[in-house]
Amino acid sequence: MSLVVAAAVRQEIADFVGALFFVYTLIIVAWIVVSLVLSLGLTPPYNRAVRGTMDFLHDTAEPLLRIFRRIGLRIGPLDLSPIIALLALRIVGSLIVSLIAG
Repeated sequence: MSLVVAAAVRQEIADFVGALFFVYTLIIVAWIVVSLVLSLGLTPPYNRAVRGTMDFLHDTAEPLLRIFRRIGLRIGPLDLSPIIALLALRIVGSLIVSLIAG
C-alpha cells in the first residue's frame, strides 16, 4: 500500500513541477508580446498596474533570456534567443518531470 502512495506522491510532485515550467513558459511568451508591442511604439499610458506587470515580466523572463542572448542568435533585427529559450525550457522541463515521475 505504501508503494501506491509513494507513486501517487511522485506523480503529484511531477505534475506540480510541470505546471511551474508551463507558467514560466507563459511568462516568457507574455514578455515577448509586451516587448514587441513596445518596440512598435505602442506605449501604454503611465499606470502603476501596467508598469508593475511589465516590471514583473521583465524581472522574471530576462534571466533566462540573457543566457541565450549571449550566444548571439540575431539575424538582422530579429532576435531568435526567445525561441531557443522556449525550446530549451520545454526540453529540460519534460526531462525533469519524467525523472520525477519515474
